[in-house]
Amino acid sequence: MSAIGAALAATALVLTGCSNSTEASESVAGPDTSVIVEQPATPERVGPEMFANVVTTPGIQIIDVRSPEEFAQGHIEGAVNYNVQGPDFAAQISALDPAGTYAVYCRSGNRSQPAVAAMSGIGINGIFELESGIVGWEDAGFPVVS
Repeated sequence: MSAIGAALAATALVLTGCSNSTEASESVAGPDTSVIVEQPATPERVGPEMFANVVTTPGIQIIDVRSPEEFAQGHIEGAVNYNVQGPDFAAQISALDPAGTYAVYCRSGNRSQPAVAAMSGIGINGIFELESGIVGWEDAGFPVVS
């Protein structure tokens, strides 16, 4: 690890200990805020723990590609709903910033694959995909909102 990388990691660890909130210590499952998430060069499938770190990183847009009905039943906080099977999905993703970083998920990890392929096909590659979908997210103890 370079000296700069080590300094950044040490700074991140120190800063995460500076919170005056007690919520983090009461949480059973939560993101490791000491993890520095960098935009991937190509789409990357990750598990729930890493995805939790991704979605708490400032500047990352969370996209739920399920139907509006599924989204209304419960979704990851901060997510927007772009239905991969909807008629306006292509228009929605073409309006995204190709240089942005995105966290994409569906129910079980199946519908997110064609969504990520479509996004990558138009030049959006900074994508983290939740491999197990929101089912795996909830099974790992992470919260959803409705």
